Amino acid sequence: MPILSAAHGVSSTIFSNLFIDLPYPAGGDLSGQTVIVTGANTGLGLECSRHLVRLGVQKLIMGVRNLDKGAKAKQDILASTQKEESCIEVWPIEMASYASVQDFAARAAGLPRLDVLVANAGLMTTDFSIYEDNETTITVNVVNTLLLCLLLLPKMRQSAAQSNVLPRIVIPNSALHYLAPLKELEGDIFANLNSPKTADMASRYPLSKLLIIYAIRELASRVDYVAINTPNPSFCKSGLVGEDPGFGTKLFEKVLARSTEMGSRALVHGALSGKESHGQYLTNCHVQIPSSSVTNAKGARIQKAFFDQLVEKLERIVPGVMSRI
Repeated sequence: MPILSAAHGVSSTIFSNLFIDLPYPAGGDLSGQTVIVTGANTGLGLECSRHLVRLGVQKLIMGVRNLDKGAKAKQDILASTQKEESCIEVWPIEMASYASVQDFAARAAGLPRLDVLVANAGLMTTDFSIYEDNETTITVNVVNTLLLCLLLLPKMRQSAAQSNVLPRIVIPNSALHYLAPLKELEGDIFANLNSPKTADMASRYPLSKLLIIYAIRELASRVDYVAINTPNPSFCKSGLVGEDPGFGTKLFEKVLARSTEMGSRALVHGALSGKESHGQYLTNCHVQIPSSSVTNAKGARIQKAFFDQLVEKLERIVPGVMSRI
């Protein structure tokens, strides 16, 4: 964690939350387009979904863990946008499950078209647990997020060829990636991350966001028919920190946190962006240089090593998944 880079990332976030309002989403033409938003029934995902429906998507697929909560969120969006009920569908997805992600992607392959994926579902916890064969944060925020992207890319490529519309993939990020330590990113990275004896859970969420930046930079260098970006909505009152955050978190949220709607504008901007956003980290609806842990020589080495190990894992989960993109 280079100190100057971390200081810049944290200070810019504080400044942004205090003094910068993100532009209200307007003018993007989403008519005829199909959009998937995961984690769509609450927080940033809900407000992002609301904006996308307001902007005229033909079909919004809300990916949720709980169908009852998803149905309530759907009705909330319809009531506030006055759109037809048929423009929203609610599908189940459990981002801690390889099988659920594959089932969701297989269902999405049957859509007439797919233009945008907002892979918003995420996890922040300091409790160590294993889901599938990874620490749970890594399964949800990294492995299954990338697996979902890879599984949907063939459909997005097909849609682009038919509609001449650039597909977009949006994976929310965080300025906390500037604070991520690198000590677990040597040698067998997943073995390090999955060890209950050495796992640094206090830094796990920031690290997961750093790993996402590594992954999308590598993926962006391999596919050119989509725009893949990772916007930072900044610290928001989104519920990500859980139902019972500590006093310090509550105070920080009260003083500095953006509203969920304000933060969601960053995700919508990512969904409306073009090729200029491909492989980029975004802050305040602009491309921003990520942590020096990404841009320096050591970061480049770790990025390649991590992506190679990630691909090896993904190929074990779904053999041939990389060859299909």
